[in-house]
Parts: sequence; C-alpha cells; structure tokens
Amino acid sequence: MQTTSRTIRIALAGFTALAALAGSGGAALAEGKNILWVQPMRDHPVHRLMQAGFLAKCKELGNTCEVVGNPSATNYDVSASIPLAEAAMARTKFDAIAVYGPGPEIYPFIGKLGQEGFPVVTWHVLPAEGSVPGLKAATGEDIPSAGKAAAEAMGAKLGGKGVIALTQGSSNDTENVMSDSFRKTMAEKYPDIKILDTQMEGFEPSSAEAKAVALLQGNPDVNAAFSTTGNGIQTWSGAARKAGREGLVIVGMDYIRQNLDIVKAGGAWGVVAQPLYEESAKTAELANHLAEGKTVPYLNPLPAAVLTAGDLEPYYKMLDSAGQ
Repeated sequence: MQTTSRTIRIALAGFTALAALAGSGGAALAEGKNILWVQPMRDHPVHRLMQAGFLAKCKELGNTCEVVGNPSATNYDVSASIPLAEAAMARTKFDAIAVYGPGPEIYPFIGKLGQEGFPVVTWHVLPAEGSVPGLKAATGEDIPSAGKAAAEAMGAKLGGKGVIALTQGSSNDTENVMSDSFRKTMAEKYPDIKILDTQMEGFEPSSAEAKAVALLQGNPDVNAAFSTTGNGIQTWSGAARKAGREGLVIVGMDYIRQNLDIVKAGGAWGVVAQPLYEESAKTAELANHLAEGKTVPYLNPLPAAVLTAGDLEPYYKMLDSAGQ
C-alpha cells in the first residue's frame, strides 16, 4: 500500500510542522510555564514515545515540564502514580497538568485537581465533554475511525472471508471503543468474516504471547489477528511463529520501532499509526494555552492510518527525530 492516503499525509504534515517550529527559534507561544505530565506505567515503550512528543513541544514553548508515573513497562498502576504526582506538586508550582486518563479509575484525581484550580488536559482518549469533572480539554486519535480503518484494511486483505482473533491489553475506554468499531465495521462490510470473542492479552509480554499461542491452538481456523494494544504485534508475531501459523494476517497498534521492524520483516501485515507523538505534542500546547488563561476547544481529535510495509519510512524518520 502506498503512502497516499489523506490521513497519512495529514499526520506526517503535522509532525513536519512541529519539527519546523522546533527549529525556528521564534515559535514559542509562551515561556516559563511549569507543566506536569502524569502517566501510570510510565516506562511502556508506547508511553515513552508519547512523552517524547510532549517534552519536545515543551522545549519548543520554553516551558519546564516534568513526567511522573509508576516506573513500569507492564503494570498500569494508578494508585502508585498519584502519590508521585502529589510529591511533584508539593515541590513545584505547576501552571497546568496533563493526566493520562484511559479509564475511570483516574477520574477522581482529575476532579480533585480541577477543584484545586489546575487546568487539566488528557490525551489518547476523548471522553465526552462534561463526563469527567475537572477536565478542560482532550486530544487523541479518533478512536472509532481507527477501529474502522483496521477493519476495512483487514477485510480487504482477507478477501472478505476468514476468522479473526481480537485481543486487547485490558478493558478500558480506548480499547473497548476501538474493538466495538472494528466489529461493527466488519459486520457491515465483510459479514462473512467471523470475529472470535475478545480476549485480554495483558501487558506482560511472555504471558500475552502464551495466551495468543493457546488461542491459535484452540482455533485452527483463525487466519488473522487484530490487537488494540501497543505490544499486540509483538504478541501475535511471536505466537504465530511458535504455533507454526506464520501466514497469519496480523494488525496491531502503534508505530514504535519494534513494531515497524516486525512489519518490515514480514512478521505482521500492518500497524495502526495512532498519532502518539502528535497527540502528546498537542497536549503540551493545550496545557500551555490553558496556563495562559486562554480558551481552547475541548475535543481535539487527530487522524490515524493503517500502515503496511511500503508506508514505514516516514515513521522511521519520525522516531529518529524523537530519539526513539
């Protein structure tokens, strides 16, 4: 597939604009703001890519920004992350706070921050306006559109027939919506394709791969797999090798380098290019505006695209620029 879709062009144009601004020396919207970024499971590779976009934009704006969250790549722990945020707030006066909010367990913390007068922005999810007390703005991919794009691409690749395994990292607002959109689109456009019941991979790589192997062994008719989580391509490509099912059509999330390498090598067919770097840079910009007392749109959706082997080079360049 050639990189000719309008979605890919928009995403890459946005990143190019960010890079150009970073080198211009005069593009800062404001200087001297302190912004806190709160992200449970801080060390997950997808989360590190998000942080790169945020910190790069902070530097461009002349702001001082800090990242906190439980130091893990596999354990999403809100209860361990909130005290780290509170400790940072005790030693630094922040002008705005960005909180990663894919599920309701962190919403009370956002509400508390709002009551204390902090402008709060979230990213990667787009909760309805007014549904999360204290939240002033949200940016991230258009999640239903991403699920739809994955279904359309996989359905066409499979020729409208087959059995798809569907897995998530966990049950959360982001992945649930994407899975629902994937199922709905597939039922409408490719009704002869069967989708198995959704299974939860979890975030520990060896455990996730073992679950995928067991699923393949128990379902010999599966000829494709879609994962809504960032490690899904690694999970399914490894499981396909171990189960002797290397012809599997695999699509997962996120243009982290490991995933691009797997697609490039033929271990997976495609990756949904969630705008991880772009949405995080947008978060820094929104927080900056709110810290200045400006009005911002509440919802700030960004496009995503399905990439296959011919589409990867611009994303490798993006990762290089982000130091990833």
